[in-house]
Amino acid sequence: MDNLYKKLRDYSRSDYYGFHMPGHKRRGILTGCDLPYSIDITEIEGFDDLHHARGILKEAEERAAALYHSLETHYLINGSTTGILSAVMGCTAKGDRILMARNCHKSVYHAVLMHELRPVYIYPEFYADVELNGPVKPKDIENALDKYEDIKAVVITSPTYDGVISDIKSIAAVVHRKGIPLIVDEAHGAHLGFHPYFAKNSVSLGADVVIHSLHKTLPALTQTALIHINKNKNLKENLDISGEITQYLHMLQTSSPSYVLMAGIDECIEMMSYGGHMYLDKYAVLLQQTRESLQKLNCLELLETELYDKSKIVISVKGTDITGRQLYMTLLERYHLQLEMAAGSYVIAMTSMADTKEGMKRLTDALLEIDAGLSSEKGASVEFSLPPLRQIYTSAETKEVVGRGSGRRTQSLEWGKSVGRVSSEYAYVYPPGIPLIVPGEEISEEAAALLEKYRDLGFSVEGMKEEGKIEVLING
Repeated sequence: MDNLYKKLRDYSRSDYYGFHMPGHKRRGILTGCDLPYSIDITEIEGFDDLHHARGILKEAEERAAALYHSLETHYLINGSTTGILSAVMGCTAKGDRILMARNCHKSVYHAVLMHELRPVYIYPEFYADVELNGPVKPKDIENALDKYEDIKAVVITSPTYDGVISDIKSIAAVVHRKGIPLIVDEAHGAHLGFHPYFAKNSVSLGADVVIHSLHKTLPALTQTALIHINKNKNLKENLDISGEITQYLHMLQTSSPSYVLMAGIDECIEMMSYGGHMYLDKYAVLLQQTRESLQKLNCLELLETELYDKSKIVISVKGTDITGRQLYMTLLERYHLQLEMAAGSYVIAMTSMADTKEGMKRLTDALLEIDAGLSSEKGASVEFSLPPLRQIYTSAETKEVVGRGSGRRTQSLEWGKSVGRVSSEYAYVYPPGIPLIVPGEEISEEAAALLEKYRDLGFSVEGMKEEGKIEVLING
């Protein structure tokens, strides 16, 4: 069996001289950097073409499909974003109505804009006790599908950035009764389904399209991901989601995919196929030991929900005298522990099978030490509960209303003065990249106040051209 990395390595050691891209000619002599120049090539003879895979890359994608038990799997070299854009647009026609969870990643919203879709939002349950957005309820999806019979596809995120998992099996059954596809952004769940300690993945639970970011939770290079497509028998007969999605992949993916990145995907798939269970066994034990140790916390709290990805270590500061941001910075500055993100009332530590006992112990010891010095006084926490906003226009309609150049019908206002106006910009805290405000929505007092609170607590509020201001429609 040919393996892409080994083939690239052997090629780099051969006497072939490249009169082709890339310009470094597989040599690092000009820069002096220890980068993988020697195996960085373009589509040359014997190495296949990702956009028309017939050889080694086709075989590599088939191995990935076999691992995840999907009917069809494609490499994503532009990250999960490309997969999400292609999935949403491939499952809909321009101007269609789509049902989407309001806590979807911004890339879903961008697909809605690009395809001029009419979104219907469902809001995840909010767990006030732990200040986490919970799962999307199957009943809420069912009610929305009954109300809007022209919905053409459903998009949800599971697991969320916080590790919360929705009941995909039940949701898929609800969606398929309408004969339409279910798209699951499972970017944070590439490791799911391979060990009993973790939940099953959405591919096995009936989703029609699933997107995985390999690099998030598995040993793959940044920017690498997979899209899985299943031709579900419950879909309407004339619906060719595979062909449509593949077309968009050809449009949106780079025409010069990195062989280094693709080799990284292939190596990751091979590792998971032949030795993943051994690493996962050790990983599960280490995680369980770590989670048990963190049960000793008095003021801080290890958070979990009913359906939860145990690879995420989420620590709440609720009821203490510090914020999530303060805990995040303390771990970084005092203990040199770089966490994934901070929210208003919690922090997230992402783990993987590459973590060590020493690393986990450092995190545990640091949290216990910080915990011992905390007061149980109420601190300045912020809930990341998405405020329901009234949709006046779709994002595409808003873009049309705004116009271009000197004819633009917008003005920039301070957040507090924007209440009651229709936004022409996105506003989101990154990470996790979930829009608090979407173009075409009427800005509420709650939304404006939330932006100000996040800014005051030191979070990066993005999406707007001018800091502290948001662009709104004139007379809107």
